[in-house]
Amino acid sequence: MAEEAETEIEERDEAGLEAELLERREAALAQVVKFGDPVLKSKASPVREFGPELRVEVDRMIAIMRGAMGVGLAATQVGVLRRLLVFQAGPDSEPTALVNPEVEWLSDEVVVAEEGCLSLPRVSMDVERPLHARFSGLDVDGEPVRIEASGLEARVLQHELDHLNGVLILDRAPRAQRKGALRALREGESYGPPLEEQDAGEHREPRSNP
Repeated sequence: MAEEAETEIEERDEAGLEAELLERREAALAQVVKFGDPVLKSKASPVREFGPELRVEVDRMIAIMRGAMGVGLAATQVGVLRRLLVFQAGPDSEPTALVNPEVEWLSDEVVVAEEGCLSLPRVSMDVERPLHARFSGLDVDGEPVRIEASGLEARVLQHELDHLNGVLILDRAPRAQRKGALRALREGESYGPPLEEQDAGEHREPRSNP
């Protein structure tokens, strides 16, 4: 009986924790600009000033990204038209900010993976991207940064940099998937790549949700 009671308490605690995480995620997602807002199709301007205000903005974006259980967030996704992004491509990685990011190099080797987006609720699509990439930019103090990235990290950075250029995964997905996703977004439904396409796809990676 003691073991059953302990198990019941653990299950109750787990349910409470899950509910708390979901509530926190909804609160974070409420701060993210959603599909249909013109800011998502706008190109961000370079950051010119570094200081306490920029640090506050970075901390806010990191908090939203983590709360929403995302792996990346661009400033345009919170309605700020500045070239600033944050990312955390793994649970053990430190959240990092990249200011005025630029792509220095992309590999010829590409991979197709299912991507979601915090600005496109309940929608995911297949997106082909280079597997390896090199980026440059500045840190929050204005010091030069160079990032050599592969796999998920390279994908997340490409995804967020697309946001800063007004490009969405809708613009990079296969035409049929784009049509299906647009219909789902208009009707408030969910959408994912058809199973037959997932089975037939080569060199695929797990879904990411930048």
